[in-house]
Amino acid sequence: MNPLKKVFSIIEYAVAEQGKGVTYSEIVSALDLPKSSVHRILKDLIDLGYLNFNRETKKYTGSLRLAALGAEVMSHFQLRDHARPHLLELHRKTYHTSNLGILDGAMGVFMDKIESRDFGIKLFSEIGKTFPLHCTGLGKALLAFSSDETLEKFLEAPLKAMTENTITDPETFKQELALIRDRGYALDNEEITRGIMCVAAPVLGFNGEVICAVSIAFPAYINTDRGIEMEIAAIKKCAALISGSLGSR
Repeated sequence: MNPLKKVFSIIEYAVAEQGKGVTYSEIVSALDLPKSSVHRILKDLIDLGYLNFNRETKKYTGSLRLAALGAEVMSHFQLRDHARPHLLELHRKTYHTSNLGILDGAMGVFMDKIESRDFGIKLFSEIGKTFPLHCTGLGKALLAFSSDETLEKFLEAPLKAMTENTITDPETFKQELALIRDRGYALDNEEITRGIMCVAAPVLGFNGEVICAVSIAFPAYINTDRGIEMEIAAIKKCAALISGSLGSR
């Protein structure tokens, strides 16, 4: 591992364990780095103000200087602009309508959209418009990777049937979300619009929190004619690339 990677791996590990802090031996063991390198890097990071050291507990934590840097980045960060190159590439590879969505309470909101010119059916996924969570690929991908509290609050309201394929039973819906977490993508099988399918995947941040989700929508006959393995692979790759660019591990 080159020296710069060693430095950032130590910072990331300390921040990931910010709640309890980490000891010198825990860092060496977890990252499998030479003791001499870790000792030198920790000293430099403390001198530079990027890590704090508690002499009583012998533990290291991230400093407020890191928080200030993060706050400065976030104050100028535009999620749509950041994700758009990946969304354009997804559209170029699949030729399908490609969407970016975020969670907003009990609804989702379309942040970006690149529409397929070959679509014979008009999709109502306009930028800024809300969408239901339980019957869309984007919505299910967002909920599947949200907190238990978010899901339980969402399920306080009944799940409205949009088509005959919409899941309306809360327990069945929970099982669907568990499947999504296991396979890494969500499927809308004509659950909001007859004749339209959608594959979506979550975009995760540094600590595994869901930031947004990406999706592609296409006519259901594609699944009948040739299957959708290509669409699934493309959406998972796109979400992974955006996640990686946001610091997800």
